[in-house]
Amino acid sequence: MALAARRPPTASVVSAGILFGLAAHASPSLWKSSVSFTNQVASTPTMGGGYPVPAGQNYPNEGTCRVGTFTNRSESWLAVKPGTEDIVGTSKIFFDRYSADYMFYLGAYQIPGGAPAGNNQVQGFDCISTGTQAMPPSWTDATDPNAAWDTKGRVYQTMLPFNAFWGGSNLHPDGAIEMSYSDDMGKHWIIGNGGQPLENLSNASAKQLGNVEDKQWIAVNDVVGHPYQDHVYAMWSIFESNNTKIRIAVSRDRGQTFAKAVTMTAPAQTGTSNTYIYPSVDAAGVLYVAFTAFPKKSPATIYVSNSTDDGQSFAPFVAAATVGVLPVNNLPNTTFRDGITESFAASPTQPGHLYVTYEDWDGMQMDVKLVQSTDGGKHWTPPVTVNDNVDASGPTDQFQPSIAAGPDGAVAIAFYDRRAPCPKDPSILTADVGRTCIDVSLQAYKDTGAGAVAAGNNVRITSASWDPQQPGQSVGGIPQLPCADANCSRSSFIGDYFGLAISAGNVYALFVSTHYPSDTTADTGEPVYYQQQVLATVARSVLGI
Repeated sequence: MALAARRPPTASVVSAGILFGLAAHASPSLWKSSVSFTNQVASTPTMGGGYPVPAGQNYPNEGTCRVGTFTNRSESWLAVKPGTEDIVGTSKIFFDRYSADYMFYLGAYQIPGGAPAGNNQVQGFDCISTGTQAMPPSWTDATDPNAAWDTKGRVYQTMLPFNAFWGGSNLHPDGAIEMSYSDDMGKHWIIGNGGQPLENLSNASAKQLGNVEDKQWIAVNDVVGHPYQDHVYAMWSIFESNNTKIRIAVSRDRGQTFAKAVTMTAPAQTGTSNTYIYPSVDAAGVLYVAFTAFPKKSPATIYVSNSTDDGQSFAPFVAAATVGVLPVNNLPNTTFRDGITESFAASPTQPGHLYVTYEDWDGMQMDVKLVQSTDGGKHWTPPVTVNDNVDASGPTDQFQPSIAAGPDGAVAIAFYDRRAPCPKDPSILTADVGRTCIDVSLQAYKDTGAGAVAAGNNVRITSASWDPQQPGQSVGGIPQLPCADANCSRSSFIGDYFGLAISAGNVYALFVSTHYPSDTTADTGEPVYYQQQVLATVARSVLGI
């Protein structure tokens, strides 16, 4: 049974105050404050190239790539074009019916003026857009959404294409780090660096235990008039057998070429396992990077460093926070994998002002914390808890925070929030009614020069709670629940992070929800509740920032 390539219902644009009044499970008492916001479904089914997975296998067969429909989504990011309300988003998109086999590419979302207008597969990595089944230049998968704009209207994304031959013969490179850019709001993408990878480890394969590239990210210097204006910084981790190092490559010609990648981490300072990289550029054009260093046992440490010479060298790494790490993949009472530990942003308004948010496990529950620096990362404040929930019936989890810094000192943190129970609703699996669902909460801040100060309380920016165990339906006998590994042998998958951005007028978040039914019919006759990408928009004026 093929997936229907039709447009799913789109969420109504409504006021949060009305929704709070109508939905019993969204009682205002669970959030101390409320604001008006809108939710719009940004994802619609889109066509592209990908691989089916034969029954009885958890990997595709070579030469079988074909056109199919992308309907199921997961982790996401978004970036606002400087000085506008134009947004490009990007997310993982699962191919056809094969979410359970971890088969996906990246999709781009065009959101001009803050209104979703379309989405498409990012070209250049599948057999249809490359016109060949050869691997490379085509790949079975591409992953880890990220995006950043320059000052001339180009948006960039560091790509990780890879081949998912988990259990079959593997004579091909497993992955590469590449950079793509778009000059038309993400409709069409071009591979930068002259079409060549920024790095491609020799003979790396999916069967190897080491030399795996992953966790790539992008930043662009968008400070007008700065000597490094529009320079592009790509960073990623290389997971070796006994250590994980961070690499950086820099483009000084808007992505046309990149300097040879170099290692930026120092094991003597940060230990041997460094990942979850977030680069960011502040108002003075200084390049910063934050990442998490994992020892053999908890806690982990978040380090921050900076470069004033265009990424050629970095200052000593300073510990910003220590983090309690979840000892297993999944949060309590769930099957989904937890995600990235931290998120980081440098202020585009206040030079040297830096903000790190992270999820912190205390042995029973997850909270969201914030630390910040006003001196370029030399010193950091003690951590404060961002979530303000009061749990009457036992601990709940607040996790996967994203932080953004925008014009005029605006700062915001958004996070997945399990303070609300699942309501009785067609989009909620019967077994999950009354258990903790997921919402997205937002905390606003204002930095007028002395650091970010909270503006009000947490506010809910989801119009409906959603069930992370959806979709619980099957299509053609294949379960549709996205998985974090082939055949769902370890955990399901809602994504490892989601996007947050601030413009002059609004705060935007792009996140997963399973509340909205698709036009795909399950084997049992009801609609499939796929993970969709939802855009939340909150006016800065109602947040007081």
